[in-house]
Amino acid sequence: MSENHMAGAYTKGKYKPCSYKVNETPLPNILNREFNGYRPHAHIASDLTYVKVAGRWRYVCLLIDLHNRVIAGHSAGADRDADLVKAAFATLRFPLSDIEVFHTDRGSEFDNMKIDMLLDVFDIQRSLSRKGNPYDNAVVESTNQLLKRELIYRQRYTTLEQLRAELTAYIWLYNHERVHSTLNYQTPTEHTQQHPPPQHSPTNSCQSTRIIVPATPGRPRV
Repeated sequence: MSENHMAGAYTKGKYKPCSYKVNETPLPNILNREFNGYRPHAHIASDLTYVKVAGRWRYVCLLIDLHNRVIAGHSAGADRDADLVKAAFATLRFPLSDIEVFHTDRGSEFDNMKIDMLLDVFDIQRSLSRKGNPYDNAVVESTNQLLKRELIYRQRYTTLEQLRAELTAYIWLYNHERVHSTLNYQTPTEHTQQHPPPQHSPTNSCQSTRIIVPATPGRPRV
């Protein structure tokens, strides 16, 4: 395959992560691995992943609406920082006041005054995974893996602009054509059409947005 300049979809680049500071803020894990049964826009989960562009690592941030698994916001940039996260928020197509809970891992890019101010302005609660526990953010972790297998590992990126354009195109397909077992094998768009978002921003109460989420032991369903 290498002789023909081909690579398998599951081939991974050798990423050597930097020793980023871990967010030690004593905030609760509000989701507690319960990823289903929320109203539209109310619970957003996020994480960053990496892409090699012209021989250098670049980063992608996804914002996922747990109501319908739609990738509601995204960004790609040269730095793993708060500005990348804010850029993803800027692509949301609904008011930030609709968001009640923002869940992430403990990466330092989310532990920043810029992010804190954004959440405070819109009265959004912060939820953090437990340290070193990827299952606490399983939905975004799973989506990042799909992104890598179906897009990133199949391409060679020479510019950040190319990455951004192809990422936007992939997300459209993901939201409109990929079915999810947790959505009764509907696409996020189909699920949204059957369960439209509220006309007014929901009240800012985490408990008020829950419908029914049965307790499931072991590995969470994403």
